[in-house]
Amino acid sequence: MKKQFNSLGVRTATAVAAMVLAAQAWALDPFRVQDIRVEGLQRVEPGTIFASLPLRVGDEYTDEKGTAAIRALFALGLFKDVRLEAAGNVLVVVVEERPTIADVEFAGTKEFDGDTLKKAMRDVGLTEGRPFDKALADRAEQELKRQYINKSMYGVNVVTTVTPIERNRVNLTFTVMEGEPAKIKDIRIVGAKAFSESTLKDQFDQDTGGWLSWYTKSDRYSRAKLNADLETLRSYYLSRGYLEFRIDSTQVAISPDKQEITITVNITEGNPYVVQAVKLDGNYLERDDEFKSMVTIRPGEPYNADKVAETTKAFTDHFGNFGFAFAKVEAIPEIDHENGRVVLTLHAEPSRRAYVRRINVSGNNRTRDEVIRREFRQFESSWYDADKIKLSRDRVDRLGFFTEVDVETQEVPNAPDQVDLVVNVKEKPTGSLTLGAGFSSAEKISLSFGIKQENVFGSGNYLGVDVNTSKYNRALVFSSTDPYFTKDGISRTLDLYYRTAKPYADMGGDYQLITAGASVRFGIPFSEIDTVFFGAGLENTRIKEGTNIPAAYLAYMEEFGASSFSIPLTIGWGRDSRDSALAPNSGRYQRLNSEMSLAGDARYVKANYQYQQYVPLNKKFTLAFNGELGWGKGLNGQPFPVFKNFYSGGLGSVRGFDQGTLGPRDVTGSVLGGPKKVTLNAELIAPFPGAGNDRTLRIFGFVDAGNVYGEKENWELSDLRVSTGLGLSWISPLGPLRLAFAQPVRKFAGDRIQKLQFQIGTSF
Repeated sequence: MKKQFNSLGVRTATAVAAMVLAAQAWALDPFRVQDIRVEGLQRVEPGTIFASLPLRVGDEYTDEKGTAAIRALFALGLFKDVRLEAAGNVLVVVVEERPTIADVEFAGTKEFDGDTLKKAMRDVGLTEGRPFDKALADRAEQELKRQYINKSMYGVNVVTTVTPIERNRVNLTFTVMEGEPAKIKDIRIVGAKAFSESTLKDQFDQDTGGWLSWYTKSDRYSRAKLNADLETLRSYYLSRGYLEFRIDSTQVAISPDKQEITITVNITEGNPYVVQAVKLDGNYLERDDEFKSMVTIRPGEPYNADKVAETTKAFTDHFGNFGFAFAKVEAIPEIDHENGRVVLTLHAEPSRRAYVRRINVSGNNRTRDEVIRREFRQFESSWYDADKIKLSRDRVDRLGFFTEVDVETQEVPNAPDQVDLVVNVKEKPTGSLTLGAGFSSAEKISLSFGIKQENVFGSGNYLGVDVNTSKYNRALVFSSTDPYFTKDGISRTLDLYYRTAKPYADMGGDYQLITAGASVRFGIPFSEIDTVFFGAGLENTRIKEGTNIPAAYLAYMEEFGASSFSIPLTIGWGRDSRDSALAPNSGRYQRLNSEMSLAGDARYVKANYQYQQYVPLNKKFTLAFNGELGWGKGLNGQPFPVFKNFYSGGLGSVRGFDQGTLGPRDVTGSVLGGPKKVTLNAELIAPFPGAGNDRTLRIFGFVDAGNVYGEKENWELSDLRVSTGLGLSWISPLGPLRLAFAQPVRKFAGDRIQKLQFQIGTSF
């Protein structure tokens, strides 16, 4: 747009120059220029004039050179008028400078941010310190109107005010009367017979309004959205056998008051077709059976364009596994109009085998290239492998540093057997200052604080400090992880922690449980998705006596003392095949952690297993399952230490109950936890309406079940607490946000209910 504005200014200047020359050029007789003098300059440097003039001292002035001089000066865009005069043999250049823009302001703009509009004006040349051009201001005014029309605000009016001020400067003010946005009053689909009009309109993102329209703005017309809706409509028919479906025309009508819009779509459905047969044709690398197993189109079923696209993509990807990056697979239908049948021929041309010349990384302003490249399993100067490229993309995505990860294949000019891979990433803030809060009848408001950096200085290392400022449960935890402690990918994690816990105020008592310790853990990758962890630590737990101390604590103190020292050894295993760490839609995650202390005062074994599965139901909905089992036992005849008990309830376990309050209790009502734990969660996840390309903003409905059991209690399903509710999760510009509203559907006397729980952070 800027180039268009500049070219307009040049054409205008040239025309003006021609008119000026008509009056000036014939008035000067040819002469030898002995000197050049410039008059009328205020801000422009004289050197700018002399550098642009095609005349020099000693040259002979002619009408042609005078014409060229005026044209060159006007082309600078700095002058409103230019004249050439002669004083003897002195050439006098008389100029009148354009006013300079002192300020650009916007009044009445609510739909757009003022800073955003100023930046847009700056891009087209209207900014402080630049020469003022009336034609440029007119074009900017029209561009403002166009932007508002794109927001369905057809009644917008823009008035440009130019206010002269001292020193040949002007202030520009764009006063905008936005008016009300036009709303979609009706959407009509003419020609629909096989499906009801309401069913077809449900496929559209645009509609006539609903309870969320204030946020989604789905009732505002947009040409781009309408085109997307028409493609959705086309896909709906093609996936149900209507192979000859077409959209004949689309009319968009606006009311005289520019407040209501009616959209009419005229369609021809055609007849439905059933697949009679599927044939393979072309070169399938003598692996026809492998490719046939990938065909999802079945004879006897209605023609389904989605399954055709799915099959051709699977073929193309499979060719890529053998290095054929440019394979072409075409689905050719042979239509039998009389019988309503279609024979589908899948023609394949693998083309040429290629290898990857170079891998380029783009979009990582903070993260070092090395952090991304070390996750790649497709190497430079090796054969192109689609499976390795997908694995590499998923590994980069699972880092959790990026909201978007895309790998693009580019041909190398004049090298038909080579390709370049471009890894495009969009970074998210990886540092967070986190505040957590919960409301309950016991603690009223509990707060937690944390500062974390998941990608310290772009190195991929993790550094975190968690502080829990709860009145009853406090903690200070320092943690650091180097995911590539060795070049082979062995990770190292260091933890330092100090925790205190005391009973709720309504339980009475002032005793405390104080735990301090340190540990080191190493993670060894055994496969692309499997990691085994080994570690050791030192830990001291002290029971500080006070009033109303639970009997279980007193019993432990009497037998083993108030202070217990242990040397816990840890071993664990993790497998992560999810498609994303931020917002997974498919894949599986498993984690097994075990802890054993064979020396010291406390001797025990403890294990925890977690299983997650994500099942995509369609493009929007994902079904997620989570299960977690915990088990602990004392060794050498000792009971399981009470301070190692599992806890359940709240975010991350059974929502709707106070954090960590499920399970066995003392006679005083104190929550003790237990050596056995079970947690089951199921979620139906969907993108938040109007979230656009932000895949991390999601809503979900959930059902939770779980409980904690004592050492002598059996795993009884009848004791499980169950809740259901709605939640929202978002990696927002302010940081990670989680919110859940839950209603317990199975609870027992004495359970502490916490229906609303949330966590929000501020990122940096």
